[in-house]
Amino acid sequence: MPPSSPPQTGESGWGEAPPQRRPEAAYEQTGAMAAQPYDEPPRRPAQPAPRRDVTQEGPRTRARQETRGMSDQETIVSDGPRRSRRRGEGGPPQPPGPPVKKGGGRGGWRRFVPSWKIVVAGVVILTAGLFGMVMVAYANTPVPDSKQAEALAQQSTIYYRDGKTVIAHLGFKREIVPISKMAQSVRDGAVAIENQSFYEDSGISIPAMFRSVWMTATGQQVQGASTITQQMARGYYDGLSQEVSIQRKVKEIFVAVKLDESMTKDQIMETYLNTINFGRAYGVEAAAKAYFGKKVTAAKLTPEQGAYLAARIQQPAWDADEPALQARFKIVINNMAEQWPDRYGDLPQTAKFPKTVKSGDANELGGLRGYMVKEVLNELEQRGLDEDEVKSGGYDIISTFDKKLMQAAKTAVTSTTKGMSNEFHAGLAAVDPKNGRVLAFYGGDDYLSDPWNEPFQSQKQAASAFKPYVLAAWLQAGYSLKSFVPGNETVPKELPGQQEGGITNSHNVGAAVDVVKATAQSVNTAFVSMAYALPNQLDDVKNLVEAAGFNQKRMEDDIAEHHYQFAIGSALVTPVEQAAGYAMFANGGKYTRYHVVREVRQNGQVAYPEVANAKQVIDAGVAADATTAMAEVLTTGTAAGKGLGSRPAAGKTGTNNDEKEAWFVGYTPQISTAVGFYREQCVTKSGKIVPPEHSNCPVFRKGSKKYGWDNPYTSPKETSLGFEGAGPPTIVWQKFMQLAHEGLPVEQFPEPAEVGLPENIVPSPTPKPTKSPEDDPFGEGDPFGEDNPFGDGTDEECFVNCDDDVTTEDDSTVDDGQVEEFSDSPDEVGLAGGGSAPRARPSGQEPMSTRPEDQ
Repeated sequence: MPPSSPPQTGESGWGEAPPQRRPEAAYEQTGAMAAQPYDEPPRRPAQPAPRRDVTQEGPRTRARQETRGMSDQETIVSDGPRRSRRRGEGGPPQPPGPPVKKGGGRGGWRRFVPSWKIVVAGVVILTAGLFGMVMVAYANTPVPDSKQAEALAQQSTIYYRDGKTVIAHLGFKREIVPISKMAQSVRDGAVAIENQSFYEDSGISIPAMFRSVWMTATGQQVQGASTITQQMARGYYDGLSQEVSIQRKVKEIFVAVKLDESMTKDQIMETYLNTINFGRAYGVEAAAKAYFGKKVTAAKLTPEQGAYLAARIQQPAWDADEPALQARFKIVINNMAEQWPDRYGDLPQTAKFPKTVKSGDANELGGLRGYMVKEVLNELEQRGLDEDEVKSGGYDIISTFDKKLMQAAKTAVTSTTKGMSNEFHAGLAAVDPKNGRVLAFYGGDDYLSDPWNEPFQSQKQAASAFKPYVLAAWLQAGYSLKSFVPGNETVPKELPGQQEGGITNSHNVGAAVDVVKATAQSVNTAFVSMAYALPNQLDDVKNLVEAAGFNQKRMEDDIAEHHYQFAIGSALVTPVEQAAGYAMFANGGKYTRYHVVREVRQNGQVAYPEVANAKQVIDAGVAADATTAMAEVLTTGTAAGKGLGSRPAAGKTGTNNDEKEAWFVGYTPQISTAVGFYREQCVTKSGKIVPPEHSNCPVFRKGSKKYGWDNPYTSPKETSLGFEGAGPPTIVWQKFMQLAHEGLPVEQFPEPAEVGLPENIVPSPTPKPTKSPEDDPFGEGDPFGEDNPFGDGTDEECFVNCDDDVTTEDDSTVDDGQVEEFSDSPDEVGLAGGGSAPRARPSGQEPMSTRPEDQ
């Protein structure tokens, strides 16, 4: 019966409503039955669910009815007992399955071989992933915005005060120039030997890149096959180091590609040739001068010279005529001819290896130069420009030093000390009173063997050369030169902090002297008493010298230790401080701190101007009267006859106790100069005296490993010079000042101002009709005529030694601040006028902080 026939009543199963399909029936029809085991017994049909009332549904279409009928039949069949599908068990034969290969199909090792489609798909996916990673890394690699300091570093130059004569070059030899000032040959040479595809590539060379990466990955040295762009990036920008790593190399490649996109080839070449190391110098401009002479610039290089410099790029440390360099030079020449035959076609046949000049790398610090350079660097560091910045900043530094006067200082010292041993040390400093510029100094013969700079580093007791500051404080307080001050003993007789026996003089000068004679004859008792009589006593002197540039701590410490001996020079000072301090007397009372730098320029602009701020420390009239008193030192006083002839000059001698230190400080209106001497012996622990080495005490002993910096072989011990301030110090001063004033006009000091009022701090003797030495402390002299309260004698110019024989400091009867009556007790001060001598300076190749002033 066709499936679409209506059901026939009376037949089994047709008179009833067909059972509802069980849920799994549809699943079984899709072939799920094959999943059933063949031996599984037939399942019991599920109980039919109640038949839905068909009357509740709407009328059906014929097609729908047919579909319904077929569904019912299929359901009935599916619900019947299952037949076994095994062959020979009565079931119909099944269609044959796919052919099975012998050996089990893709069995064995073939099971592990992926299909070629899978392989291709994997490669595509991996390549795409790697490409994506590279693109992400490239996009996230910025071009560095900071440059390496070394890449921009340019050599700085220190000049004498004329701004033209060079003292020394410091740091990198590099001069940055535009590409228009670089010869075509040196540009072509660099391309020919370093990167022939430079003008066509995108900043990298693929073959060279893989070769470089391979060499790096295998632990070999970094290849020199990088392009010019890569080399420029590595040497110019911060963050691209020279380390051997793939990470650095990849970053360098990315940066190079980006640079090639953002910079022109000429910009890359210009930066490259200004950056790279050529051996004697950095950058092509400085290299041209270093190898071929100062007159040869990068613009003037011949093809041979350009090829020579290009050949040096790979190995800048090669000697000027290294055989390997000559071979590489030929390669450059041949490559240039092949790449640009129209320019260099004949060059391989005509080129000769160029001659180079001798290296000018002799040590820039030898002789006097090192002392000047060091002081310039010290001053700039105080102003915030450290040594590293100086050596890389391309500065033009104009110093205050005069070349002629520097040589004059050396001549004056060495000619005077020619017969002395290396135990004797001398320092000289000369300052321009008008602006505080250090014109010249003598710190030693050779900085390399003896780096200790005497006038800037040696701090010694000033002795009587300190007394002019007490004189200035006296006049500034309103007292005059006509005041009478104590001669034989201090007033009061006992001063706070003085040692037993008090402060005395080396000879009898009488009960009273005027201030001029006290200055000329360097009377200790007078200046100590004057300091005591000041309104604020020692504070007035201390405040004045601090305003005149002396170190505040040193002054305060000395007063705390030596009390009124401070007034006669117990404080530690340097020659350059003394020269600048006395300069105020020559400059109307104005003080300008000493300095050694006039101006610092960078790229033609003033980067650091001169610092020369003057301040009024004492009144101009006070300075004029102090000069009047000090002029007597060179005419009738301790340094009589050692002036400058018809040229006005003034100054003051100073000698420490036992003649351990000796000074002369003096000035004209144009120059103020200080000279100081001291002597050191090199003593072993056993007491043996050993000769110095280059004026330094030996630290090591030849053939012995016992001695070193922690256990020096000898130690310096200060000992007597054997002369006073009026001796060699004054002679050196006189020689230098005569040389320094050659060609200068003669200038006069201001007329005496006669400031202040007399302040007699000694008792006035009672006049008697008959004069006698007992009645008149000055003998028969009356320097002030009718106004002299001490008598009316006829010899108006004589105070001491009135026998027409003027003595000087070289005469043992004349005092220059020496206190010979001091006790030998180690607890007492051993200074002329007070103060113990400082410990001796350190010795050795490097300065050691063993001085008390350095501690």
